[in-house]
Amino acid sequence: MGWLMVTIFGLFVLAETAPRDVAVVSHLVVLIILGGIGTLKGIHNMMITRREVLVAPFSGALFCAGSIGLMVVEWPNLSVFEHFAAFLTAVLLIGGQVWLVFRGLLIGRLPLAWSQAGIRALQRGLVEGDYGAIWCFERAWDLEEEHLNPMAWIALEKINRHLGNNSRADEWQARAAESGGVEAVASEWIDALEQALKALLPEN
Repeated sequence: MGWLMVTIFGLFVLAETAPRDVAVVSHLVVLIILGGIGTLKGIHNMMITRREVLVAPFSGALFCAGSIGLMVVEWPNLSVFEHFAAFLTAVLLIGGQVWLVFRGLLIGRLPLAWSQAGIRALQRGLVEGDYGAIWCFERAWDLEEEHLNPMAWIALEKINRHLGNNSRADEWQARAAESGGVEAVASEWIDALEQALKALLPEN
């Protein structure tokens, strides 16, 4: 999506150097098409596959800019009824954009993101301290998606056990057991944790 944006921006810049001016409507139509496709794809990524949370809000901003800009250009040619319809449409678009920002950037999939950040930090050897694996996994819980909780708690149990903090590890093991224990977590997750722990230096 980023490379596509850069390419289209480059084409716009190139078009501005042409002898014949490019109509503003052309820019707005491209924004609407690009923003619409990006918003649909981004919502799919954000709500279903949960791959990322960036494309939908930013594409939504492009779609809103293109749509509202097109309304502004055509405003003098619209009737009174069409003015009200355009205004309500703009309000709905902005409301949808606010939802995308809150759902994607501010709420997003934070528990899953913290788990991903935690496993990445563990693989890099960053265990304790700010932004270390323990710091990340302690934030990787969710009341709405409780299946994510055992992932974090098992990770914290294994990390603390590896560090020799057996009492702390027992606490996390007990919390994980309440949510199904190891059986509630995919074996690939356990393997990834164990592989990362084996790669740690003894003093870690």
